[in-house]
Amino acid sequence: MKKVWIVVTLVLLVLFSFTTVYAGGKKAGAIKVGTLLAHTGPLKEFGPAIQNGTVLAAKQLEEAGLKIKLIHEDSETSAIPATNAAKKLVEVDKVVAIVGALASGVTVPVAESVTCPNNVIMISPASTSPLITALPADKGKDFLFRTCPSDALQGVVAGELAAKKIKTASILYVNNPYGQGLAEEFKKSFEKNGGKVLAMVPHDEKAAESYTAELKKALAGDPDALGAYSYPEHAKIYLKEAIEFFNFKNFFFCDGTKSQELIEALGAENLEGLMGTAPGTKGGEPLDRFNEAYQKEYGEKPPLPFITNAYDAMAVIGLAAYRAKVKGLPLTSENIRDNLRAVANPPGEIIMPGEFKKAFQLLEQGKDINYEGAAGSVDFDENGDVVTPIEIWKYSGGTIVTIEMVTVK
Repeated sequence: MKKVWIVVTLVLLVLFSFTTVYAGGKKAGAIKVGTLLAHTGPLKEFGPAIQNGTVLAAKQLEEAGLKIKLIHEDSETSAIPATNAAKKLVEVDKVVAIVGALASGVTVPVAESVTCPNNVIMISPASTSPLITALPADKGKDFLFRTCPSDALQGVVAGELAAKKIKTASILYVNNPYGQGLAEEFKKSFEKNGGKVLAMVPHDEKAAESYTAELKKALAGDPDALGAYSYPEHAKIYLKEAIEFFNFKNFFFCDGTKSQELIEALGAENLEGLMGTAPGTKGGEPLDRFNEAYQKEYGEKPPLPFITNAYDAMAVIGLAAYRAKVKGLPLTSENIRDNLRAVANPPGEIIMPGEFKKAFQLLEQGKDINYEGAAGSVDFDENGDVVTPIEIWKYSGGTIVTIEMVTVK
């Protein structure tokens, strides 16, 4: 009997050792990742489609051998409910990373009060405020990243574009880090290129029933054009009022107002030919691979901005987690963070969207990889920022079409 127990014990030890080693390889253990995206509030048009990008990347990573549990929360496009949702993800769900938020006015307080103090990675696919660049340094942390460019880049392109067409402009902007930062960057670029900003008028983050008071201030100097630097829930109200009450129809737009909802609310004829800017994509094979996979999964081409950026955020989290696991490290947020730049930045063999099985095999062989994202190169600098092209787009024939991609040097 004693010999039997010895044999059983040895068998169990072998099985345990095999399981432990195997977990460090192709079948790495599950990680919990949260999403904090807008499903209600002024950005509700964007949240579901952007979440699809995250879900697609997680599915492909799982098919390659990394188990992921996604936990979705609604930011409500508002700082207080988003902060509460983030606390739930961090303290209750114990996520190692969060993909989100969308609005810079949500990302900043969540990072300051929840994720950075708790050493949890947050990668925003859509928060473009220049203020975010300084946050990691201010907090002595390195847990806040983004896969979209700063509006310091978008503002440059928007100002140069506007200066070629108009002499004066006013801006109506959402009063948060996103709207304020983009308006200020536009003003610097527009005036550097010979234009003049007559008024910059803020409005509250919560959508109002009317914006006639703000429009009176913005249009008082008779600008050549009005910049709509807000979100769809705001802009579809004040643009309609500008057209109907002030007989004003010359607008320019940004990523926040690159919206199918605006076409439906205002009528395609009122937007025809009007232009805007937004964080763009590098294009080429990485984007083609993503578009093909997205259309296969969801039955349509990616309809809105930042879906590619959300996909890239989930992709680098998964790749970094797998690299940490192969090195025998626990899948903590700190260990995943420490491997982010190793999988996203040069040097290394290029990994494109969907090539995660190839990436895992290379990592198991101890080789370097360099993820080339759907939105462009995900080369994080010391502040967690990336540089991607800026898209110039326009409303045309009831749709949104890309005119060109501009790289800011």
